Amino acid sequence: MQQPENRNTGKNVYFISDLHLGATYLQHPREYENRVVNFLESIADNAAELYLMGDILDYWYEYRTVVPRGHIRFFGTLARLADRGVKIHWFIGNHDIWLFDYLSTEIGLEIVDGWQIKTIGNHKFFLSHGDGVGKLPVSFRMLRATFRNRFCQKLYSAIHPRWTIPFALRWSNSSRDFSAEIPVCNNPGQEPLVKFAESYLETDPDINYFIFGHRHIVIDHHIRPGHEVIILGDWIHHFSYAVYNGKNIEICRFCANQ
Repeated sequence: MQQPENRNTGKNVYFISDLHLGATYLQHPREYENRVVNFLESIADNAAELYLMGDILDYWYEYRTVVPRGHIRFFGTLARLADRGVKIHWFIGNHDIWLFDYLSTEIGLEIVDGWQIKTIGNHKFFLSHGDGVGKLPVSFRMLRATFRNRFCQKLYSAIHPRWTIPFALRWSNSSRDFSAEIPVCNNPGQEPLVKFAESYLETDPDINYFIFGHRHIVIDHHIRPGHEVIILGDWIHHFSYAVYNGKNIEICRFCANQ
């Protein structure tokens, strides 16, 4: 889905993914949220746009008149950024699937379900959380389709949150091994999202940057000159993000004392 050209204003564009705010395995959730808030405040003066590339929340479901508790400092900081003119784009991941219209209405950000191709500055970007592209296992495709089915969502919303929220958090906690070992990729060329990007370039050779989250690994892989794959890592282990200055893109890490 090609989007209109977005001209950079001289400020930076930031990309961040897989914060998993609210996850039950976070030992110090308030400190963790504050670290994210500190990062967002640190970019406020230099940011033209902020791309939240999915799994920002570990779980979220919006009922018609009820939303989950928590994340107030994070949401407040996003609102302040939006009020200052920073354009915020939130790509739905596989954990924050059920974002509807609450945050877009209250904060003024854009919710994106799926992938986008758009021009930012002088470059063409393919943007996706990463869970819905490339070759996917049949079981994952079926689960993904079920979670996005409107009828199934209505059935789920009929269950009281006192049951659905603990169940969803337990499900999330069991779906990934969040050990102390930092996830790394020793062979980027074999990474499925890199292979997808290489294949996609055959049909759209003008794309300069592929930006993904989802995999919890940090990759900056040059397919060939002028074509690059960025996988953003996470904020469980890496505290990583990408910054685009209109000329090139760089992966950075946020230190607690910044």
